[in-house]
Formats: sequence, structure tokens, C-alpha cells
Amino acid sequence: MKKTVVLSVGGSLINPGKINTGFLKKLRAQIKNSPYKTVLVCGGGKIAREYAAAAKKLGLAREKQDIVGIAATHLNAELVRQLFSAKKVHSKPEIVKEKIIIAAGWKPGCSTDYDAVLWAEKLKAKHLVNLTNTDYIYDKNPKLKGAKPYKRVDWKEYFSIIPKKWKPGLSTPFDPIAARKASKLNLKVACINGKRITQLEKYLSGKKFIGTVIE
Repeated sequence: MKKTVVLSVGGSLINPGKINTGFLKKLRAQIKNSPYKTVLVCGGGKIAREYAAAAKKLGLAREKQDIVGIAATHLNAELVRQLFSAKKVHSKPEIVKEKIIIAAGWKPGCSTDYDAVLWAEKLKAKHLVNLTNTDYIYDKNPKLKGAKPYKRVDWKEYFSIIPKKWKPGLSTPFDPIAARKASKLNLKVACINGKRITQLEKYLSGKKFIGTVIE
């Protein structure tokens, strides 16, 4: 049986303001050459935040704001689906035979990070990788002077440096709800900069890599 890898692909990588075709081409090359069964769960990024913010300004309820944001994850995922010639964009985690599975947001009240954890649970994946836009997890905003990078951090310490609650558009390495679920499942989560996509194979091969492991 092939090893299964679940990737939470940050929307900030797919569309940081405009669609990052360079990243997507590198992602395709990396995954196409991978021997692993791979689930790519696509985030919404800036477009999701903009639509959810507009929904809030229009006075729509929190659940409706979430639904609008989820739609943005499906738009990103549809582009990725076409790129990989996958059969469909999945929402609810399920057993799928295909080697490459493309997924997007599912239910209101959580992020695609959480959906990625649910996929890992469903498929009994041993590896969950969060592709983000920073090299490491830091003890505070990496833009601030003196921010300390972590190469490894346990769940207890990780919880101490992130917000306790999740809200749509929250910018954090791996969201609080997803982190709590992952810790209960004893999942190991690697956070890797998607701009350094070659680091993914190094991590999966057990080699030294640039990134942070939470366990």
C-alpha cells in the first residue's frame, strides 16, 4: 500500500493577490513525480477573506460568511483539479482510489487545515504537511524583530503561541481547531514553505529539511 500524504495547501500560495502560476507548476511537478498517494486540500487565501469580509459588511450571519469563504476554496481547488486532471473536487473526506485527490472546504466553522486533519484521519495518513508562506513556525509574528523560529515544537507549546479561537481568515501557521484535533489523533504535522516545494520530498524521505515539525 502506498504511503498517503495529506497536504493543506494555503490559499496564500495559490492566490496571494493574483494567481501564482509559478507555484502551481512547481507543485504539479513535485506531486506528479511523487510515489505517494496525495490529498491536496486547497485553502481560500485572500479571495476568501475578501468575500467573507464583504458578507460581514452586508450584515450576513457568521455561518453565511463561512459559506462564502468556502466557495472561494472551491474556486482555487477547481483550478488545481484541472491542473492535475483529477476527477472532481471533494468536500467531505471519503475513501478515494485515485492517487491524487483534490479537496476544498467542507463545513462552516472551521478551516481547510481542519479539513486536512479529517482527511488524514479518514485515510489513516501518517503524514500531514501544511504548505504555508513562511520557512518555520515562530514564537511570534515573523515580521517582528527577534522572532524565534522552531524546527520542532510540541503541541502544548504550539498552543501557547497561537490564538485559542478560530475565525474566518485567521492567519496562523496551523489553526487552533485543526491543531486540537491533530493533537488528539497524535498526528505529526510538518509546516513547510510552499515556495521551497523541494523541501517536501526531503521531509518525506526523512532527510534534513527547512521547516517545522509539530508533534
